[in-house]
Amino acid sequence: MKADPAFDAKSAAKRLLREARSGAIATLTPGSGDPYCSLVNVATHPDGAPLLLLSRLALHTKNILVDPRISLMLDERKEGDPLQDARVMLGGRIAATADPAARARYLARQPEAATFADFPDFAFYRMELSGAHLVAGFGRIVDLKPEDILTDTRGADALLAAEQGAVEHMNADHRDALRLYATRLRGAPDGEWLCAGCDPEGLDLQLGRSALRLDFPQRVTNPGTLRHILKELADKARALA
Repeated sequence: MKADPAFDAKSAAKRLLREARSGAIATLTPGSGDPYCSLVNVATHPDGAPLLLLSRLALHTKNILVDPRISLMLDERKEGDPLQDARVMLGGRIAATADPAARARYLARQPEAATFADFPDFAFYRMELSGAHLVAGFGRIVDLKPEDILTDTRGADALLAAEQGAVEHMNADHRDALRLYATRLRGAPDGEWLCAGCDPEGLDLQLGRSALRLDFPQRVTNPGTLRHILKELADKARALA
C-alpha cells in the first residue's frame, strides 16, 4: 500500500486520542491468556496518556491486576460504515494512579462519573504507551511510537497549575468563544460547548458525548500565552462570520 505523503499520521492519532470519550479495552485472562475485550470510558492526562476509571469488580480490572498489559482501541464514532473511519490501537501497560491531575482530567471529561468515583472499589488508572497502530484509510496505515502522539509537558508547569482555573473561567465567562471555536474553527454543530481541559498543544471541547480538539498555533507553557492564543483564536473565528 502506497503511503499518502500529505497525510500527517501523528496529528491524526493525537486528535483521535484527545477526542475519544470511550473505547474498547483488551486485557488478558489469567491462566489461559485468552483475550478479553470490553467497553470503557476514557479521558487523557495533560501529556495525552489515556486515563480510565475502573472498578475492581469488573473482569477487565481483575485481569489487569494480574497482567497490566492492555490494548485500547479508539475510533471516530461517526455515522456510516465504521471501517471507513479512522481508528487507533494503543498498546501498553496500565496501573492505578493517585495523581490529582488524573482525577480532575477524567471527571472534567466524564462528569457523570463523579457520582461513583469515590466508591471504594473504584480507582483511576493511567496507561503508559508502548506503541500505536493507526488506520485512517487507504495509504494511511502507520505504526507510531509513544513520543509521536504524546504531548511534551516539559517547561509547562505554570500552565498545568493554572489549567483548572482556566477551564472554569472559560466555562463561566467565555461560552461565546467556546461556541465560536467549535462551530467556526472546527465546523461542529451549534450548541453550548464547554471546555474540558487544556495542555501545551491545544484545548479540549465537548458538548454532551461529542468532543473536539482545538489545536493551538504554537506551543503554550504559561497562562499569559494561553490568554493571548485564546483571544487570537476567538478573533479568527469571529472573522469567519
